[in-house]
Amino acid sequence: MYPKTVKKNVDQFNKDVDSSGSYEYTGQSLSARFANERISRSILGSFDFQGKSVLDLGCGDGAYTVEFPDKGINRIVGIDPADTAIAAATKRAHSLGLSDIVHFETGDIYKLEKYLTPGLFDCILIRGVLHHLPDPARALQGLSKFNGTVIIMEPNGNNPVLKLIERFSAYHVSHEECSFPPRRICKWLTAANFKVRSHEMIGLVPFFCPKFL
Repeated sequence: MYPKTVKKNVDQFNKDVDSSGSYEYTGQSLSARFANERISRSILGSFDFQGKSVLDLGCGDGAYTVEFPDKGINRIVGIDPADTAIAAATKRAHSLGLSDIVHFETGDIYKLEKYLTPGLFDCILIRGVLHHLPDPARALQGLSKFNGTVIIMEPNGNNPVLKLIERFSAYHVSHEECSFPPRRICKWLTAANFKVRSHEMIGLVPFFCPKFL
């Protein structure tokens, strides 16, 4: 029986790691590489990470989390409810010699009290997570006392093609994906007492695209 803060897609993400060692969208397909590289450039260039501490919410298999040491961070902690993914992420950090900077823990985005102690983190990253959650507005509301920078990356919920994919693609259905219009996410942030300082659309290459295209 799952608590209301966790969807069944957590099991699916664990199965993804069990079968291939990582998530499909962090794999080495051409479109996934192009999409991820573009997103990472934008995120890593959006904030001065030098000497900062970062909390990576919904870190998954850690493929993106381990990119941050190159930006001179002090430390980064990745949190995710999928325990198999966290095990893979921990192994990834160890294999890269980053265990002293990068740390992973199994956790719940709705239960972050111990991580929100003032001064503990300078930045919270939420990369491609909200559209997997049962209640994304509540998740952002739970961060309302955080006195730092929050960086969010989400699929474009205004895209009608994406809405069809979410409804009919077996992958998207099994992972319970539901994208949101950017204005709605901004509204949630405002309701949680955050000020939206910048907002941009990035990337055109979808994660799952036939190579010939």
